[in-house]
Amino acid sequence: MIISRTPVRISFFGGGTDYPDYYQRYPGAVLGTTINKYVYVSLNQLSRFFEYKIRVGYSKSELVNDISEVIHPSVRECLRHMEIDGHLDIHIFSDLPAKTGLGSSSAFTVGFLHSLHTLKGQVVSKEQLADEARHIEQKLIPENVGSQDQFHAAFGGMNIIEFDESRIRVRPVIITNQKKKLLDDSMMVFYTGISRFASDVVKEQVDNTKSKSKDTYLNRMYNMVFEAEKIISTASSETVIKNLGELLHESWELKKELSSKVTNSTIDDMYAAARKAGAYGGKISGAGGGGFLTLFVEPAHQESVRRALHSHLEVDFHFEDNGSRIIYLNN
Repeated sequence: MIISRTPVRISFFGGGTDYPDYYQRYPGAVLGTTINKYVYVSLNQLSRFFEYKIRVGYSKSELVNDISEVIHPSVRECLRHMEIDGHLDIHIFSDLPAKTGLGSSSAFTVGFLHSLHTLKGQVVSKEQLADEARHIEQKLIPENVGSQDQFHAAFGGMNIIEFDESRIRVRPVIITNQKKKLLDDSMMVFYTGISRFASDVVKEQVDNTKSKSKDTYLNRMYNMVFEAEKIISTASSETVIKNLGELLHESWELKKELSSKVTNSTIDDMYAAARKAGAYGGKISGAGGGGFLTLFVEPAHQESVRRALHSHLEVDFHFEDNGSRIIYLNN
Protein backbone atom coordinates (compact mmCIF):
# COMPACT_ATOMS: atom_id res chain seq x y z
CA MET A 1 0.00 0.00 0.00
CA ILE A 2 1.28 3.44 -0.99
CA ILE A 3 -0.45 6.73 -0.16
CA SER A 4 0.62 10.09 -1.58
CA ARG A 5 -0.55 13.50 -0.36
CA THR A 6 -0.31 16.45 -2.73
CA PRO A 7 -1.43 20.05 -2.03
CA VAL A 8 -3.65 22.28 -4.12
CA ARG A 9 -2.62 25.86 -4.77
CA ILE A 10 -3.81 29.45 -4.83
CA SER A 11 -2.35 31.49 -7.67
CA PHE A 12 -2.06 35.21 -7.01
CA PHE A 13 -0.37 36.89 -9.97
CA GLY A 14 0.66 36.06 -13.52
CA GLY A 15 -1.93 33.42 -14.37
CA GLY A 16 -2.27 33.18 -18.16
CA THR A 17 1.41 33.82 -18.82
CA ASP A 18 2.09 30.15 -17.97
CA TYR A 19 0.53 28.87 -21.20
CA PRO A 20 3.08 27.72 -23.80
CA ASP A 21 1.43 29.82 -26.50
CA TYR A 22 2.45 32.88 -24.48
CA TYR A 23 5.80 32.00 -22.92
CA GLN A 24 7.23 30.64 -26.14
CA ARG A 25 7.00 34.26 -27.39
CA TYR A 26 7.55 36.26 -24.17
CA PRO A 27 8.81 35.37 -20.69
CA GLY A 28 6.04 34.26 -18.32
CA ALA A 29 5.87 34.17 -14.52
CA VAL A 30 3.41 33.40 -11.73
CA LEU A 31 3.37 33.93 -7.98
CA GLY A 32 1.34 31.56 -5.86
CA THR A 33 1.30 29.27 -2.85
CA THR A 34 0.16 25.81 -1.89
CA ILE A 35 -2.29 25.39 0.99
CA ASN A 36 -3.01 22.60 3.45
CA LYS A 37 -5.82 21.09 1.40
CA TYR A 38 -4.79 17.92 -0.38
CA VAL A 39 -5.45 15.30 -3.01
CA TYR A 40 -4.69 11.81 -1.72
CA VAL A 41 -3.95 8.80 -3.91
CA SER A 42 -3.83 5.28 -2.48
CA LEU A 43 -2.24 2.56 -4.54
CA ASN A 44 -2.36 -1.15 -3.81
CA GLN A 45 -1.39 -4.13 -5.93
CA LEU A 46 -4.30 -6.39 -6.83
CA SER A 47 -3.88 -10.13 -6.54
CA ARG A 48 -4.60 -12.20 -9.63
CA PHE A 49 -7.73 -13.68 -8.05
CA PHE A 50 -9.80 -10.68 -9.19
CA GLU A 51 -11.66 -10.77 -12.49
CA TYR A 52 -10.29 -7.36 -13.45
CA LYS A 53 -6.74 -5.96 -13.62
CA ILE A 54 -7.38 -2.31 -12.70
CA ARG A 55 -9.81 -0.79 -10.21
CA VAL A 56 -10.08 3.01 -10.06
CA GLY A 57 -12.23 4.61 -7.39
CA TYR A 58 -13.18 8.30 -7.41
CA SER A 59 -16.64 9.82 -7.97
CA LYS A 60 -17.30 6.63 -9.94
CA SER A 61 -15.79 3.16 -9.90
CA GLU A 62 -13.99 1.65 -12.88
CA LEU A 63 -13.24 -2.07 -13.17
CA VAL A 64 -11.27 -2.83 -16.34
CA ASN A 65 -8.79 -5.31 -17.77
CA ASP A 66 -6.77 -3.04 -20.03
CA ILE A 67 -5.32 0.46 -19.69
CA SER A 68 -7.08 1.55 -22.88
CA GLU A 69 -10.43 0.93 -21.16
CA VAL A 70 -9.74 3.39 -18.30
CA ILE A 71 -11.99 6.44 -18.61
CA HIS A 72 -10.12 8.70 -16.17
CA PRO A 73 -7.68 10.42 -18.56
CA SER A 74 -4.87 11.12 -16.12
CA VAL A 75 -4.95 7.60 -14.65
CA ARG A 76 -4.85 6.10 -18.15
CA GLU A 77 -2.00 8.25 -19.45
CA CYS A 78 0.09 8.04 -16.26
CA LEU A 79 -0.07 4.25 -16.39
CA ARG A 80 0.97 4.29 -20.04
CA HIS A 81 3.76 6.76 -19.34
CA MET A 82 5.10 4.63 -16.50
CA GLU A 83 4.68 1.41 -18.55
CA ILE A 84 2.58 -0.26 -15.85
CA ASP A 85 -0.01 -2.62 -17.31
CA GLY A 86 -2.28 -3.22 -14.35
CA HIS A 87 -3.02 -5.33 -11.26
CA LEU A 88 -3.58 -2.10 -9.37
CA ASP A 89 -6.24 -0.84 -6.99
CA ILE A 90 -6.28 2.99 -7.21
CA HIS A 91 -8.37 5.30 -5.03
CA ILE A 92 -8.55 9.09 -5.16
CA PHE A 93 -9.66 11.29 -2.24
CA SER A 94 -9.70 15.07 -1.94
CA ASP A 95 -10.25 17.67 0.78
CA LEU A 96 -12.04 20.00 -1.67
CA PRO A 97 -14.25 19.44 -4.73
CA ALA A 98 -12.63 18.87 -8.11
CA LYS A 99 -13.10 21.31 -11.01
CA THR A 100 -12.94 24.36 -8.74
CA GLY A 101 -9.79 26.19 -9.88
CA LEU A 102 -7.29 25.21 -7.20
CA GLY A 103 -5.21 22.94 -9.41
CA SER A 104 -6.59 19.66 -8.07
CA SER A 105 -6.27 17.91 -11.44
CA SER A 106 -2.55 18.60 -11.59
CA ALA A 107 -2.20 17.77 -7.90
CA PHE A 108 -3.68 14.36 -8.68
CA THR A 109 -1.39 13.79 -11.67
CA VAL A 110 1.68 14.74 -9.62
CA GLY A 111 0.59 12.60 -6.67
CA PHE A 112 -0.30 9.59 -8.82
CA LEU A 113 3.04 9.75 -10.62
CA HIS A 114 4.77 10.04 -7.25
CA SER A 115 3.00 6.86 -6.09
CA LEU A 116 3.81 4.98 -9.31
CA HIS A 117 7.51 5.89 -9.11
CA THR A 118 7.50 4.71 -5.50
CA LEU A 119 5.84 1.45 -6.56
CA LYS A 120 8.75 0.90 -8.96
CA GLY A 121 11.28 1.75 -6.24
CA GLN A 122 12.33 4.99 -7.94
CA VAL A 123 13.32 8.17 -6.11
CA VAL A 124 12.21 11.12 -8.22
CA SER A 125 12.96 14.84 -7.90
CA LYS A 126 10.29 17.50 -7.54
CA GLU A 127 11.32 18.95 -10.91
CA GLN A 128 10.98 15.60 -12.67
CA LEU A 129 7.56 15.00 -11.12
CA ALA A 130 6.35 18.41 -12.31
CA ASP A 131 7.82 17.99 -15.81
CA GLU A 132 6.29 14.53 -16.26
CA ALA A 133 2.89 15.73 -15.04
CA ARG A 134 3.01 18.73 -17.40
CA HIS A 135 3.94 16.46 -20.33
CA ILE A 136 1.05 14.09 -19.56
CA GLU A 137 -1.54 16.85 -19.21
CA GLN A 138 -0.45 19.00 -22.14
CA LYS A 139 0.74 16.35 -24.62
CA LEU A 140 -0.74 12.96 -23.82
CA ILE A 141 -4.28 13.70 -22.61
CA PRO A 142 -4.14 16.57 -23.95
CA GLU A 143 -5.92 19.40 -22.15
CA ASN A 144 -5.97 23.21 -22.24
CA VAL A 145 -3.81 23.58 -19.14
CA GLY A 146 -1.01 25.92 -18.19
CA SER A 147 2.37 25.06 -16.73
CA GLN A 148 2.17 26.33 -13.15
CA ASP A 149 -0.10 23.89 -11.32
CA GLN A 150 2.19 20.89 -11.73
CA PHE A 151 5.16 22.80 -10.26
CA HIS A 152 3.17 24.22 -7.35
CA ALA A 153 1.93 20.73 -6.50
CA ALA A 154 5.36 19.10 -6.73
CA PHE A 155 7.42 21.79 -4.96
CA GLY A 156 4.99 23.22 -2.39
CA GLY A 157 5.39 26.56 -0.64
CA MET A 158 5.10 30.14 -1.84
CA ASN A 159 7.01 30.41 -5.11
CA ILE A 160 7.65 32.44 -8.19
CA ILE A 161 7.69 30.18 -11.22
CA GLU A 162 9.27 31.62 -14.37
CA PHE A 163 8.70 30.28 -17.88
CA ASP A 164 10.41 30.73 -21.22
CA GLU A 165 10.82 28.63 -24.34
CA SER A 166 13.89 26.84 -22.97
CA ARG A 167 13.05 26.01 -19.34
CA ILE A 168 10.90 26.49 -16.23
CA ARG A 169 12.47 27.79 -13.01
CA VAL A 170 11.04 27.67 -9.50
CA ARG A 171 12.31 29.92 -6.72
CA PRO A 172 10.84 30.56 -3.29
CA VAL A 173 9.46 33.97 -2.38
CA ILE A 174 11.78 35.55 0.21
CA ILE A 175 9.56 36.52 3.12
CA THR A 176 9.94 36.81 6.89
CA ASN A 177 7.99 34.45 9.12
CA GLN A 178 6.13 37.42 10.58
CA LYS A 179 5.02 38.72 7.20
CA LYS A 180 4.14 35.24 5.95
CA LYS A 181 1.86 34.75 8.96
CA LEU A 182 0.29 38.14 8.27
CA LEU A 183 -0.48 37.10 4.67
CA ASP A 184 -1.84 33.77 5.88
CA ASP A 185 -4.07 35.52 8.42
CA SER A 186 -5.26 38.10 5.88
CA MET A 187 -6.53 35.77 3.18
CA MET A 188 -10.10 34.55 2.89
CA VAL A 189 -11.37 31.98 0.39
CA PHE A 190 -15.06 31.37 -0.40
CA TYR A 191 -16.69 28.75 -2.60
CA THR A 192 -18.86 30.14 -5.39
CA GLY A 193 -20.82 26.88 -5.52
CA ILE A 194 -19.94 26.49 -9.20
CA SER A 195 -17.73 23.69 -10.51
CA ARG A 196 -16.57 23.50 -14.12
CA PHE A 197 -14.04 21.87 -16.44
CA ALA A 198 -11.11 24.30 -16.58
CA SER A 199 -10.08 22.99 -20.00
CA ASP A 200 -13.48 24.03 -21.41
CA VAL A 201 -13.54 27.44 -19.68
CA VAL A 202 -10.02 28.35 -20.72
CA LYS A 203 -10.34 27.37 -24.41
CA GLU A 204 -11.43 30.88 -25.43
CA GLN A 205 -8.52 32.36 -23.45
CA VAL A 206 -6.05 29.99 -25.12
CA ASP A 207 -7.43 30.87 -28.55
CA ASN A 208 -7.07 34.58 -27.73
CA THR A 209 -3.50 33.98 -26.55
CA LYS A 210 -2.64 32.19 -29.77
CA SER A 211 -4.02 35.11 -31.79
CA LYS A 212 -1.83 37.54 -29.75
CA SER A 213 -4.90 39.75 -29.21
CA LYS A 214 -4.46 39.76 -25.41
CA ASP A 215 -0.70 40.34 -25.24
CA THR A 216 -1.04 43.82 -23.73
CA TYR A 217 -3.02 42.45 -20.77
CA LEU A 218 -0.74 39.43 -20.33
CA ASN A 219 2.42 41.54 -20.46
CA ARG A 220 1.06 43.71 -17.66
CA MET A 221 0.06 40.64 -15.63
CA TYR A 222 3.59 39.27 -16.02
CA ASN A 223 5.10 42.48 -14.63
CA MET A 224 2.73 42.35 -11.66
CA VAL A 225 4.48 39.21 -10.40
CA PHE A 226 7.64 41.17 -9.73
CA GLU A 227 5.75 44.18 -8.38
CA ALA A 228 4.09 41.83 -5.89
CA GLU A 229 7.47 40.34 -4.99
CA LYS A 230 8.78 43.84 -4.29
CA ILE A 231 5.76 44.68 -2.14
CA ILE A 232 6.28 41.52 -0.10
CA SER A 233 9.95 42.37 0.33
CA THR A 234 9.78 46.10 1.06
CA ALA A 235 6.30 47.07 2.29
CA SER A 236 5.77 47.46 6.00
CA SER A 237 3.51 45.12 7.95
CA GLU A 238 0.99 47.98 8.13
CA THR A 239 0.75 48.43 4.33
CA VAL A 240 1.62 45.07 2.73
CA ILE A 241 -1.93 43.66 2.75
CA LYS A 242 -3.47 46.84 1.34
CA ASN A 243 -0.82 47.11 -1.38
CA LEU A 244 -1.09 43.46 -2.40
CA GLY A 245 -4.88 43.57 -2.32
CA GLU A 246 -5.04 46.62 -4.56
CA LEU A 247 -2.58 45.05 -6.99
CA LEU A 248 -4.65 41.86 -7.00
CA HIS A 249 -7.75 43.93 -7.76
CA GLU A 250 -5.99 45.40 -10.80
CA SER A 251 -4.95 41.90 -11.85
CA TRP A 252 -8.54 40.66 -11.56
CA GLU A 253 -9.76 43.48 -13.78
CA LEU A 254 -7.17 42.46 -16.39
CA LYS A 255 -7.96 38.75 -16.07
CA LYS A 256 -11.57 39.44 -16.99
CA GLU A 257 -10.35 40.85 -20.31
CA LEU A 258 -8.75 37.55 -21.32
CA SER A 259 -12.01 35.71 -21.95
CA SER A 260 -15.78 36.22 -21.70
CA LYS A 261 -15.97 33.09 -19.51
CA VAL A 262 -13.72 34.26 -16.68
CA THR A 263 -16.57 35.74 -14.64
CA ASN A 264 -20.34 35.70 -14.34
CA SER A 265 -23.05 37.43 -12.31
CA THR A 266 -22.57 35.17 -9.25
CA ILE A 267 -18.85 35.92 -9.10
CA ASP A 268 -19.32 39.63 -9.79
CA ASP A 269 -21.93 39.93 -7.03
CA MET A 270 -19.73 38.10 -4.53
CA TYR A 271 -16.72 40.23 -5.38
CA ALA A 272 -18.63 43.52 -5.18
CA ALA A 273 -20.12 42.55 -1.80
CA ALA A 274 -16.70 41.57 -0.44
CA ARG A 275 -15.09 44.82 -1.58
CA LYS A 276 -17.92 46.85 -0.06
CA ALA A 277 -17.44 44.97 3.22
CA GLY A 278 -13.73 45.76 3.42
CA ALA A 279 -11.76 43.44 1.12
CA TYR A 280 -8.95 45.25 -0.70
CA GLY A 281 -9.02 42.94 -3.70
CA GLY A 282 -9.21 39.38 -4.88
CA LYS A 283 -9.71 37.03 -7.78
CA ILE A 284 -11.19 33.73 -8.85
CA SER A 285 -8.60 30.99 -8.65
CA GLY A 286 -7.67 29.16 -11.82
CA ALA A 287 -9.41 29.53 -15.16
CA GLY A 288 -12.45 31.34 -13.77
CA GLY A 289 -16.13 30.73 -14.34
CA GLY A 290 -16.59 29.31 -10.84
CA GLY A 291 -14.57 27.64 -8.13
CA PHE A 292 -13.13 29.64 -5.23
CA LEU A 293 -12.92 33.40 -4.68
CA THR A 294 -9.69 34.47 -2.96
CA LEU A 295 -9.65 37.80 -1.08
CA PHE A 296 -7.12 39.94 0.77
CA VAL A 297 -8.86 41.23 3.89
CA GLU A 298 -7.26 42.66 7.01
CA PRO A 299 -8.39 40.75 10.13
CA ALA A 300 -10.38 43.74 11.41
CA HIS A 301 -12.72 43.53 8.39
CA GLN A 302 -13.08 39.77 8.09
CA GLU A 303 -16.29 39.41 10.09
CA SER A 304 -17.89 42.05 7.89
CA VAL A 305 -16.85 40.13 4.77
CA ARG A 306 -18.16 36.87 6.25
CA ARG A 307 -21.53 38.49 6.85
CA ALA A 308 -21.59 39.85 3.31
CA LEU A 309 -20.85 36.37 1.88
CA HIS A 310 -22.78 34.40 4.51
CA SER A 311 -24.49 32.21 1.89
CA HIS A 312 -21.13 30.93 0.59
CA LEU A 313 -18.94 28.35 2.30
CA GLU A 314 -15.59 29.63 3.57
CA VAL A 315 -12.44 27.50 3.41
CA ASP A 316 -10.44 27.16 6.63
CA PHE A 317 -6.83 26.83 5.46
CA HIS A 318 -3.20 27.74 6.01
CA PHE A 319 -0.12 27.85 3.79
CA GLU A 320 1.92 24.68 3.39
CA ASP A 321 5.53 24.17 2.33
CA ASN A 322 6.09 20.50 1.51
CA GLY A 323 4.58 19.75 -1.88
CA SER A 324 3.82 16.18 -2.89
CA ARG A 325 4.82 13.57 -0.30
CA ILE A 326 4.53 9.83 0.20
CA ILE A 327 2.88 9.63 3.61
CA TYR A 328 2.44 5.85 3.83
CA LEU A 329 4.44 2.96 2.43
CA ASN A 330 3.90 -0.65 3.42
CA ASN A 331 5.63 -3.30 1.36
